[in-house]
Amino acid sequence: MDDESRYEAVRSRDERFDGVFFTGVLTTGIYCRPSCPAVTPKRRNVRFFPSAAAAQRAGLRACRRCRPDAVPGSAEWNVRADLVGRAMRMIADGIVDREGVEGLARRLGYSVRQVRRQLTAELGAGPVALARAQRAHTARVLLQTTTLPVTEIAFASGFASVRQFNDTIREIHARTPRELRAAGRGRPVAEGGGVALRLAYRGPYAAGEVFAFLGRRAVPGVEEVVGEPGARTYRRTLALPYGHGIAEVEEAGGDAGGGAGGGWLPCRLHLTDLRDLTTAVQRVRRLFDLDADPYAVAERLGADPMVGPLVRRLPGLRSPGTVDPHELAVRAVLGRRTTAGAARALAGALVAAYGKPLPAPDGALTHLFPAPDNLAEAPLAELDVPESRRRTIREVAGALADGTVVLDPGADREEAERALLALPGVDPWTAGWVRMRALGDPDVFLPCDADLRHGPARPADAAERAEGWRPWRSYALHHLWNAASRRPQTPPDPRNTTTPETR
Repeated sequence: MDDESRYEAVRSRDERFDGVFFTGVLTTGIYCRPSCPAVTPKRRNVRFFPSAAAAQRAGLRACRRCRPDAVPGSAEWNVRADLVGRAMRMIADGIVDREGVEGLARRLGYSVRQVRRQLTAELGAGPVALARAQRAHTARVLLQTTTLPVTEIAFASGFASVRQFNDTIREIHARTPRELRAAGRGRPVAEGGGVALRLAYRGPYAAGEVFAFLGRRAVPGVEEVVGEPGARTYRRTLALPYGHGIAEVEEAGGDAGGGAGGGWLPCRLHLTDLRDLTTAVQRVRRLFDLDADPYAVAERLGADPMVGPLVRRLPGLRSPGTVDPHELAVRAVLGRRTTAGAARALAGALVAAYGKPLPAPDGALTHLFPAPDNLAEAPLAELDVPESRRRTIREVAGALADGTVVLDPGADREEAERALLALPGVDPWTAGWVRMRALGDPDVFLPCDADLRHGPARPADAAERAEGWRPWRSYALHHLWNAASRRPQTPPDPRNTTTPETR
C-alpha cells in the first residue's frame, strides 16, 4: 500500500487494516486504528506509521476512542520468515523484557546493531520501543481489569521502576495510571488473581470449527472443552517463564464490526506471576490464530476451483497453533499412526506419569505437560506403543532440551524442519505438522496426508494445485480437512502409516 491507499482505507473506516498500519493525526497529537469512528482528518494532517511504537516515538498518544493498542497483530509477522518477522514474534513473546535486546539478538543469530537497524528501518522503532509499547498495553489491561495496586502493576507489566511506568503511561495515554484506571470503571474485574481480556481478531472467525478442532485433541489433565457447541469454553494449563497459569477462552465472543468486520473472544487468565501476562496472551493468540488475515486468505484461495467453494462456504477458518511448541512436537510423535482418541489417551498417560502436578486441581485440569528434559531419559513404559516410538519421543525431547532443535517463536522454520527430519523416527508429515502448528507457518502442505482422500479431491490433485495456494497452504489444508470431516468416511486403510493425530 502507498499513503494514498492507506488514506482511502481510513476514509472508509476499513477494519481489515486495523493493526496493519496506524494513522497519526498531527493536529491533535493522537494516533488511531484505520477504522476509528471519529471524523476523518484532512489528508495533509495525517501521517502513517507501520507500528504503534513508531507513532509513540513520534510523540503521539493513543486515541481514547478506538484504542489502537488493542488491535490484532499484523498477519505479516506470521508469513515472514526473515529477521524482522522472527524478531517481531519473539518481542511479542516477551523476550526483550526477559533477556534484553542482547538476548533477542543472540537468539536471532545477529548483532544487536543489525537487529536495531533493521527493525528501525522497517517499523520506525527499535526493539526497546516495540517492547515498551507492549508493556504499556499490558499495564492498561491490568489497570482496567484488576484491583491490583498500581505499584504491583508497574512491575508486573515489565517496567523497571514505578517512575518509568508513570512516565510511559502519561506519554502514551495522556493520563496518569489512576486516571486510566478510573476511565475503565464498569469493565469486568477478574477476582482471585485472574485477568479478564478481550482477544481481538480481524474479519470473520469460524469459532465453532476451531473449538471443535481443539476439543478433539484435548489432552486429559492439561486441556478440556466444556459446554455445548456455540457456548463452549476451552481451558488449559500453561507453563510460563515465571510460573504457571490457566487460560479460559469462550467460544461465544463479540463482534466489533457487526459480524464480518472483526470481533473478540472473551478470555480469562489465572497466573501465579503477573509478569507472565504478556507472554500468556500472545501464546493464547497463537493457539487460536487470532492475528491471521482472513481477507488475504480468501483473496488468494477464493478463485481456486478446488478450495474456493470451501472458503466461501466457511469464511474465517483458522489454522490453530499451540501455546507450547515443545509439547506440540512430543504430541505429534506420540500420536503418529493412530486415531485422535488413541492419541489423546496416550498423551493423558504421559501427562499422568511425567507431568508436573498443579498445586491444586482446577476442574479437570491437574498437570502441566511434561518438560522435554523430563522425557529425554524417561523409560516411558507407561505408554502402550512400540519401543521404536518411545525411542523417537526420547530423541525429540532430548533435541529440544539441548537446543539441537529450536522451536521458539523466532525460530528459523527451514532450519527447524531440517533438524527434526535428522532425528530417527521423525517423518516428513510429523515435521510438517510441527512446522504448521508449533512455528505458526501459514504455508505448509502435507502431500502424504491420508485424510485428504476423504475430502472433495484426491491427494494427488491437491498436491498438484498446492503451489497456487501459496502463501496460505496451511489454510487450504484446514479447509480440505474440514470438508473431509463432513463426508461419510470409509474404514481406515491398515496399510497407511502417514497420519498422526487423525482428524
